[in-house]
Amino acid sequence: MLCSMSLAALLNLRGEPALVVGGGGVALRRTRTLLDAGMQVRVVAPALHPDFATLRVQAEDRPYQPGDARGMRLVVAATGNADVNDTVVAEARAYGALVNHAGDAGRGNLRFPAVTRRGTLQVAVGTGRDLPLLAQALGERIGALLPSPEAVEAWSTRRAAALPLPHAERERSLAALRAEIRAALGLPAEGAA
Repeated sequence: MLCSMSLAALLNLRGEPALVVGGGGVALRRTRTLLDAGMQVRVVAPALHPDFATLRVQAEDRPYQPGDARGMRLVVAATGNADVNDTVVAEARAYGALVNHAGDAGRGNLRFPAVTRRGTLQVAVGTGRDLPLLAQALGERIGALLPSPEAVEAWSTRRAAALPLPHAERERSLAALRAEIRAALGLPAEGAA
């Protein structure tokens, strides 16, 4: 069950240091997610999936060592060994890092949602640690509803053009844009019953 204290947020961590502990498929997926976010990723594992060789990461072919999480903004524990993952999580938390426990999301303070992207638009869906498959399916369903990247860019341009207008004109322009977006998504006009 998703804790009522969870905070849904989109974080700008571009250029921040991240550590992924583990070298298998889950670690590879998490590493790609962090790289897509622009993070500087270091991977520590005694054995690495061959696809890590194609990624721009600092890879260290060795087991996790105390102190590896020092200075990291975000840490992922994805070793497949619960004891190692628990050690990584405890140390990362002690250093104040955001930490994801790939084997048991409830042990970390960071969960990765299912993300659907269309151009610059991102929609994230999380169901807690119990139903990631539901989050993935919902993400796919939502993806089918998203407008094209060109439409999003055009709406963004119109909004930016409306913001410096005098108050009344700005409000009219934004109301028209809001109505167009709602219509494109199959929603009733605001205030309609």
